[in-house]
Order: sequence, then C-alpha cells, then structure tokens
Amino acid sequence: MNKRTIKKVAVLGSGVMGSRIACHFAGVGIPVILLDIPYSKDGETITGKARNKIVNDSLTAALKSNPSPVYTKEVAKLISTGNFDDDMKDIASCDWVIEVVIERLDIKKQVFEKVEQFRKPGSLITSNTSGIPIHLMMEERSEDFRKHFCGTHFFNPPRYLRLLEIIPTPDTDPEVIDFLMQYGDLTLGKTTVLCKDTPAFIANRIGVFSIMSIFSLMDKQGLTIDEIEALTGPMIGRPKSATFRTADVVGIDTLVKVAQGVHDNCPEDEAKDIFKIPSWLNTIVENKWLGDKTGQGFFKKIKNEQGKSEILTLDTETKEYKPRVKPKLASLDTAKPVDDLHTKIKMLNSSPDKAGEFTDTFIMDYFLTSAIAYLKSAMNFTE
Repeated sequence: MNKRTIKKVAVLGSGVMGSRIACHFAGVGIPVILLDIPYSKDGETITGKARNKIVNDSLTAALKSNPSPVYTKEVAKLISTGNFDDDMKDIASCDWVIEVVIERLDIKKQVFEKVEQFRKPGSLITSNTSGIPIHLMMEERSEDFRKHFCGTHFFNPPRYLRLLEIIPTPDTDPEVIDFLMQYGDLTLGKTTVLCKDTPAFIANRIGVFSIMSIFSLMDKQGLTIDEIEALTGPMIGRPKSATFRTADVVGIDTLVKVAQGVHDNCPEDEAKDIFKIPSWLNTIVENKWLGDKTGQGFFKKIKNEQGKSEILTLDTETKEYKPRVKPKLASLDTAKPVDDLHTKIKMLNSSPDKAGEFTDTFIMDYFLTSAIAYLKSAMNFTE
C-alpha cells in the first residue's frame, strides 16, 4: 500500500497549460502554489505586487476561459501566486512540484536547478513537457532528485481530457511510478498510461503526426482550412475542434516544437519528412500568431461592422484573415446525415471528389503510422 500523500502542489509556469493544471488540482481540493517569471517593463526591475503581474494575469485569463478549468470559482482560493525569484523557496512546503515552462531544454534545466535548492527531500518533481526526452532533464541533478523525477504529461484542457501520460526514466523509483499511476486515476480522474521515454511519447507522436500529415495533404491537394475542419471533425468521429482549432487551443508554437523534436530525434523514422515544418507555418510562428494564447492563430475572433462577434479563418498563402466559407463538397452533404460512423467514412473514402481523395489518403497514413508506432513500442525500439 503506497502511503505517499499530496497535501500541496507547486506548478512552475503559468501559461495555458500551467494555469489550467493548477486549476485542476485546486478543483480536487489540493492547495497550489503557481509561480512564473517576475514581471519587468522595458528591462527594468519591477517592485511590489506588480512583480506577479504575469502569473496573476494568466490565472485570471484561465478562470475566465471557456470551457471553465474549475468546477466552481471558489476553488481558485486554493491557488496562491508568486514568481521564481521571490517565491521559489515556498516549494519546500510542497509534496509535488510540476514544471510547465516553455518547451526549451536549457530553460527547464535552469528551473530544475532552482527547484533542487529548495525542494524537500522525497518530494515528487515532474515535467509536463510535450515531447522533450525526460532523461535529458536529469543531468547534473542529485540522486534524490533523479529517484523522484519523471514526466507527467497532461493534455489541454486538463479538466476535460482524460489522458495522463506517466514517463519514467531508468532512475525513477518504482514507488513513484506506482503512486502517480494510481493518484492520476483515483484523485485526478485521469486515464493514466505508462509510456517509454521516446520522442513525443505516445499521444503526441501519433497526434502530431496526424496534424502534420493533414498540413502536408492540404498543401498537396489545394484544400482550405475551412474544408479541412469540415473533413476532420465529427464527420470522421473526432471533436468539433477538428485540426486547426485544436492547434489553436494547444498552441501553435508547442505543436511546432514537438514536430521539430520528432524530426530531429528520429532520423530513421519512415514518416520523418512529414514532421518538416512548412514555410507558411514557420511564418505564423514568427508573427506570434500562436492561437488562443495570443488571441489569433489559424482563427481570429473580431467584432464586425454590426458589432457582432465573427470568426475569421487564416489564408495560409496570403497570411490574411478572411470570413469563413462553408465547404461546397457534394460528398460531405451526402454523408453528413448518416448516423453510422463506419458507413459515413466508407462513403467519404469512396467518393470521387477531393473530399474522398483526402479522407482515403489521410486515414490510410494515420492508421499505418499508428500501427508502426505500436509495434516499435512493443518491441522496445527507440523510434
């Protein structure tokens, strides 16, 4: 029987994921310390309460987001905020420290160096990285740190998405793995999955392949974002967020970093070329159109001349936002009223228009890559 208890948690990084992970823990009654970098203006050090502007603004935005990350607004009282410079010492009172900073190994290592100065021995330390190899983060860390360290990859939005990947290293204590598998299931309400420390783990390895292959097919077949959304949402048994809306929620910068990581770390992978970042996608990141976190990505919400909210779609060729256009594809109109998903997909696959060409190619590539990834995992290959 595992006697470890979690009475308080520290979440390091208050971005889209960090703030919502903090909310999820508060939602199950666990007090949380949420920390981020101190606020500065024009390079000058800010004093007083304003130093916590970044973390406070992030938490406020999370609590106002839809769907809500909390069951009731009252649980937000369980979350206290601070910054890495002034308040990292407070993690000494925490039983679990979760790192959720930017997807850069050098920055994560800097954060863990500070964590090691203040954490109490035996406390859990985990990373929510989307794809950086977990073992690389342990370098220069103490034996106690390494024993209690692993990956815990939540998915956005963490209150609603059930999956939680647990990614141990060779040094992770088996007791820690057992505890997290059980705690994620019974306390956090997750479906916990034990993963090998391979590039992008399980879900992102397959999920990011799915998105990147769709980007490739869109370019090759001359499809628009609005057409792709209609073809990759409920029409094939997926959520309404389909492909591009999902990317906006996740963060386009995160998507690109994970894809680049797979491309760089899997030189012999059969699908390596799919993970190459198209030039138009690089331009979007350079423009900082990163999705919900920046207010625009593949979609942008505006007020039209009548004062009503309107969602515009990005034209990836011109880089301009235009009114959404309902796809005019006969096969979509024919298949949409059909309730049986198997029949619906079969109808799309066999249709002679571009919807059929896209669906047939995408589904074949998706399942083939998933099968290969499963076989490699089962046979303990690294790619």
